[in-house]
Amino acid sequence: MAKTLLSFVIPCYRSAKTIGAVVQELTETVATRADEYDHEIILVNDGSPDNVAQVIRDLCRQDPSIVFVDLSRNFGQHSALMAGFAQVRGDIVICLDDDGQTPANECFKLIDKVAEGYDLVFAQYPTRKQSWFRNLGSRFNTFCNHFFYNQPRELTANSYYACQRFVVDSALKYPNPFPYVTGLLFQSVSRYCNVPIHHRSRMEGESGYNLKKLISLWVNGVTAFSIKPLRLASYVGWLIAAAGFLFALVTILRKIFNPAMQAGWASTISLMLVLGGIIITLMGIIGEYIGRIYLSINRYPQYVVRSVTRSEAGKEGEALENDARRLGA
Repeated sequence: MAKTLLSFVIPCYRSAKTIGAVVQELTETVATRADEYDHEIILVNDGSPDNVAQVIRDLCRQDPSIVFVDLSRNFGQHSALMAGFAQVRGDIVICLDDDGQTPANECFKLIDKVAEGYDLVFAQYPTRKQSWFRNLGSRFNTFCNHFFYNQPRELTANSYYACQRFVVDSALKYPNPFPYVTGLLFQSVSRYCNVPIHHRSRMEGESGYNLKKLISLWVNGVTAFSIKPLRLASYVGWLIAAAGFLFALVTILRKIFNPAMQAGWASTISLMLVLGGIIITLMGIIGEYIGRIYLSINRYPQYVVRSVTRSEAGKEGEALENDARRLGA
C-alpha cells in the first residue's frame, strides 16, 4: 500500500537552540507510524539574526527528509509559511512553531482528523503557556477573525494546524504582499474542527512577536480579507454627524430658553479636537487600504528566496512544479 506523504512546514526565527530538538521529536514521532507515512520537513529561515541557517544546514546533511528554504531577509511568519508552502510535496501539510510550544509528538491528533475527511484541523489549547499579554492579544485576534472575515465562532485558530494539500495550493494563488495565512486557509474550506492539544512553555528565549509586530499582523489580517473597516468608518461618520446635529440642537434650545448662557470656548475646542481625531483616524484606515493597493500594483514581494536546499532524491522536475504552483497553474 502506498504511503501518505506528510509535509511539515516550520518558520524559523531566533531558534538556533531549539529547532534541532523540534526536528528530532518530529522525526521520532513520525517513525512510530512509518508503515503508513513518509514525511518531509521544510524549515524556512525567516532572516533570523542568529546562526539558525547554519544549524539547519547541518540538519540537512544528517537527514535527507529536511528541506531548507533560506529567505533573503525577515519577511514575517506568514510570508515564511507561504515560502514553505511553495516547496511542499505532501498530501497533508502540517504547520508548527520552532520553539517547542506546539508539541510535535501530538501531530497525529491533527493528521488523523484530516485523514478522516476534514479539510483543516487546528489545535486548541485548554491552557496556554504564555504571558498574559500574549493571551490577551490572542483573544483580541480571535474576536477580529470572527468579526472581520467570518471565522466560525465555534472554531479556534492557532499556529499549529494540519490541512489537505488542496488548501495550501489554493493559498498559493494569492499573489499580493503581506499574506495572512489564516484568512487564506478559510477561503477554500468547508470542513474544519479543533483538536485539544497540550500547550508547552517555550524551550528557550522569548516570543518574536512584540506589540508592534502583533499590531502589524492584526492590520494585515483585517485589511487583506475584509472591507468591514471601511464600512465601520462610514457608520462612525454618520454617528458623529448625528451626535453633532443633536449637540447643536440642544445648544440652540438652551440658548433660546436661557439667553444669558455662555456657550463656552473650552467645550467648542474639545469638540473640535474629538472630531478632528476621529476624522484623521478614519482617513488613516482608508490610507492603509490605498497603500496596500499601491504595493500590490508595484508587485512588492511576499518573500524573496535566497536558496533552497534539499536532498538529491526527488529534485528533478520539482522546480518546474513549484513555479507552476506559484503562478496558480
